[in-house]
Amino acid sequence: MKSVHLLLTSCLFLVLFVTGCSDRAQTGPEKIHWDRDACERCRMVVSDRNFTAQLRGGPDHKIFKFDDLGCALHWLKKQSWAEDKKTEIWVTDYQTGEWLDAYKAFYVGGLTTPMDYDLGAIAKAVEGAIDFSKAKAQILATKHSHGGH
Repeated sequence: MKSVHLLLTSCLFLVLFVTGCSDRAQTGPEKIHWDRDACERCRMVVSDRNFTAQLRGGPDHKIFKFDDLGCALHWLKKQSWAEDKKTEIWVTDYQTGEWLDAYKAFYVGGLTTPMDYDLGAIAKAVEGAIDFSKAKAQILATKHSHGGH
């Protein structure tokens, strides 16, 4: 009986240890290591805190980091899981640097972004802002040669 109790206690400890040591969230954006993390698409260093994007998706619900929403959307369209409703997209508010759910954010044009897609995300609608679906359509209609694309 004592050995069974010891075995159960050991297993419980192992489960708690493994789950407690995981530093990766299952949802939401992760910390960016500015000037060290590379864009998944163009391989440029992620350094502009106002136009960064992150995608969480795929079979492992893995995080992917991008220097511009344009890179994220062009990269995503080539993935077999691109239309998966569980895919999360996060963007930084171009004015505050705070993370926003890209699907709920609004986008203003005429800005200089790292990959020249010219759209910045904001939390609340302002005159001339567009929603995510219009921003996505505008970005995907734009062809760039950055990163060999």
